[in-house]
Amino acid sequence: MTRVAFGCLLVGLLLSALAHSAEAGDRWVGTWGASPSDPLLTADKPSPSYKDQTVRLVAHVSIGGSRIRLRLSNGLGRAPLIVGAVHVCLSGRDAPDHVVTFAGQGRFAIPKGADYLSDPIDLAVPSGADVTVSLYFPADTGPITQHSLGVQTGYVAPGDQTAAASLAGAAPILARPVLSGIEVEGQAGDAAVVTLGDSITDGQHSTVDADRRWPDLLAARLEARYGGHVSVVNAGIDGNRLLSESRFGPNALARFDRDVLAQAGVRYVTVLLGINDIGHAPDTPVDVSQIIAALRQLADRAHDHGLKIYGATLLPFEDSPYWATQGETMRQAVNRWIRESGAFDAVLDFDQIMRDPARPVHLAPGYDSGDHLHPNDAGYAAMAASIDLGLFKPH
Repeated sequence: MTRVAFGCLLVGLLLSALAHSAEAGDRWVGTWGASPSDPLLTADKPSPSYKDQTVRLVAHVSIGGSRIRLRLSNGLGRAPLIVGAVHVCLSGRDAPDHVVTFAGQGRFAIPKGADYLSDPIDLAVPSGADVTVSLYFPADTGPITQHSLGVQTGYVAPGDQTAAASLAGAAPILARPVLSGIEVEGQAGDAAVVTLGDSITDGQHSTVDADRRWPDLLAARLEARYGGHVSVVNAGIDGNRLLSESRFGPNALARFDRDVLAQAGVRYVTVLLGINDIGHAPDTPVDVSQIIAALRQLADRAHDHGLKIYGATLLPFEDSPYWATQGETMRQAVNRWIRESGAFDAVLDFDQIMRDPARPVHLAPGYDSGDHLHPNDAGYAAMAASIDLGLFKPH
């Protein structure tokens, strides 16, 4: 346990967020996300609980704005969640601290199964900035709703240290408890891209604290092209499947409304899902027709809400722990359908980009993290670089 110089500097009086109610005509758009996964990962390894502790997290936003709002989730909790205080600032030792309120309250309870959206916070955030959020949990939370694969170091510390510039007695964590989204006040025509996926979208094996997931790198390209008018909200969950619940969270069909349709300003969706359904098929048998039906459901639901949806082909995975000949046959069939069905508005052919030309059922060695399933930083960069930015435009 150490003291961590990590967070917001208190300059004179504490600067508080003004608890404005959202005015008619405000234009909010999602700029960052971390989809909640199940609080009970396994019976012998439950999600952590907190009591009289502060959690401090860092979020790397895609586009900026003159004001922000935070979204907290108790969506998968077993009981109401008491939050004693929330503070936010731009990451850095000279950044002023802002108190965050929810319906004018600094201390509040999030009902079981609910999300809470903060009052607007007068904090100007640049595109590509890191935002530090501190949350205090005064009472035992029980197994908490969290995003298990943060690929970003956060900290937990005793007591209410939400206003502290540095945390005393802090211990590192890599999960993201409760904080599930950040929105910025933007301009008419701003648009959000939601990347729905599994651990490959979530950035498994990318460098920790470096923001090298492929959605991060896509966001940087979109920022350069459109000047902060097209955001990326990452809705990947490690281990996620299309069809079945798992210890990693609700299936994609079950979470589509919450993680995609409910995102502020969403106009575009990418889908990279199905490899975990295939890889785990010996335990939870599925066939190609079920995977295709689930993907078509996602496409139809996106179209019903006026969204463009882009299907991504499944990456090669030979020599990974759950590769099998039958699974490879299924992957090829799913990819053929994604390319040829016309169900999606466009195809992101990650399979073609990532495969080894000498062994097309295997990841290219330069893109392989070593487990033959997940890309490394270079692989994630290649995925992001392969995407046609013309598919995503401000409205």
